[in-house]
Amino acid sequence: MLMSGEALLERMQRQGPDHRVVLRDNNEALTLTVLQQRITAVGQLLQEAGVSRLGLHADNSLGWIVVDLACRARGIVCVPLPLFFTSTQLLHVLGSCGLDAIVTANADQFSTHFKFRHNSVAGELTLLSNGTRMAVPLPEGTGKVTFTSGSTGTPKGVCLGWDQLERQARVLAEAVGLDAPRHLCVLPLSTLLENVAGVYAPLWAGGEVVVCPLADLGFHGSRLTSPLQFLETLSRVQPQTLILIPQLLHLLVQAVKNGWQPPKLEFIAVGGSRVAPVLVQEARKLGLPVYEGYGLSECASVVSLNTPAHDLAGSAGHVLPHVQLSNANGELVVSGNTMLGYVGELQSWYPKTIATGDIGHVDGNGFVHISGRSKNLLISSYGRNIAPEWVESELLATPLLADAVVYGDAQPYCVALVSPRDPATPDALIQTVINATNMRLPDYAQVQRWHRLPAMLATNPQLLTANGRPRRAAIAAAFAGELAALYPATPALSRTAGAGA
Repeated sequence: MLMSGEALLERMQRQGPDHRVVLRDNNEALTLTVLQQRITAVGQLLQEAGVSRLGLHADNSLGWIVVDLACRARGIVCVPLPLFFTSTQLLHVLGSCGLDAIVTANADQFSTHFKFRHNSVAGELTLLSNGTRMAVPLPEGTGKVTFTSGSTGTPKGVCLGWDQLERQARVLAEAVGLDAPRHLCVLPLSTLLENVAGVYAPLWAGGEVVVCPLADLGFHGSRLTSPLQFLETLSRVQPQTLILIPQLLHLLVQAVKNGWQPPKLEFIAVGGSRVAPVLVQEARKLGLPVYEGYGLSECASVVSLNTPAHDLAGSAGHVLPHVQLSNANGELVVSGNTMLGYVGELQSWYPKTIATGDIGHVDGNGFVHISGRSKNLLISSYGRNIAPEWVESELLATPLLADAVVYGDAQPYCVALVSPRDPATPDALIQTVINATNMRLPDYAQVQRWHRLPAMLATNPQLLTANGRPRRAAIAAAFAGELAALYPATPALSRTAGAGA
């Protein structure tokens, strides 16, 4: 049954006791009383500065969560800004949402866009404001605007209401069924999944949320570059719950096989990209309590989830009770808890249903099965959405290349099959072009490896459509070995992290 409209802050106040720790980082533990005091203080500062729409651009921290909850308390629209966005993408968000203020750890980056600088707020974060509001309409009831990872250079902003975010948190807390879990935030807090399922849901369940800078988890930009740092942080924090993307789950599996002793985890949710059933099976055999889920920002994150009470191996989870899934010509369609609309697209406002773009079905027992995508969109194993046409257009902006076909679905990075117009073009010059292209792209969309095709695609009509577009499946089949070689096996860990308290 669906729930009352109780708000998260009201829920936490009722749970008590006030001296229990609810948030923690590397240096500080906040009790419920202290958290409420900080929310009040930050909320008052935002109100005095005349803030109505706030951008939040910062690393994972206690301050990030305090500012977010202060926006909820004061009815301010909060717009989390991913740190991996390029300057062009950030400017698009600032303008399209009509932000009148921003909280950031890098004030100089935004000083030309906001006139007034306020005292430090929430630790290392600074508030910059304009004092005026741009006339950019948003759907009525918008509390948060979440931007996807940016499948193109101009990512879409999904408008959500605070009530539906809290509804989502309660459903997830009840589905997982853990009392007062200790959760470690592994994904960026600007990621809606971590924001809702990793902060709101554990707090709703009376739990404790642990945050640390992403560098402490081994991340550089949006990629994990130090697996050992990730494992060491897990060993130190000893969380009970995690939210992982497939790439991180693969790392945990390899680490356990190499002798690493994991914390006493009780629930690991994995999603954000297609998960190989064999990976989930292997994780469970090693004692990792892994449960696959499925969702999308347009429905406030999770719409289906495997749990101890409802579990089917190989599925994308059991449909949660606050949403309904149907099938239209093979495509999954979601209703219930749908977004308020996209920023700047009035025709999208107040939808009754959301077409997911995913091909699949719901079986007779309510489990979701995904078989593919109806579009070319790639979803990396880090959960980043990437339109290959976007990256290809950047590569083909130079006359040097005749063909560029980008792949990377369910993989840690993008690769490309390329051919130059002049067969005499040296590989070094192609690499120079690719390097220059990568400079214009966020790190998650950059081409990390590439293979030179033996001839232009036009020499084989079976590899192009009638209007000259690449037949991606046919090309992938024709060069399966070459593509596989662009993804070498994950190197073994040179040492394992300790399992300290």
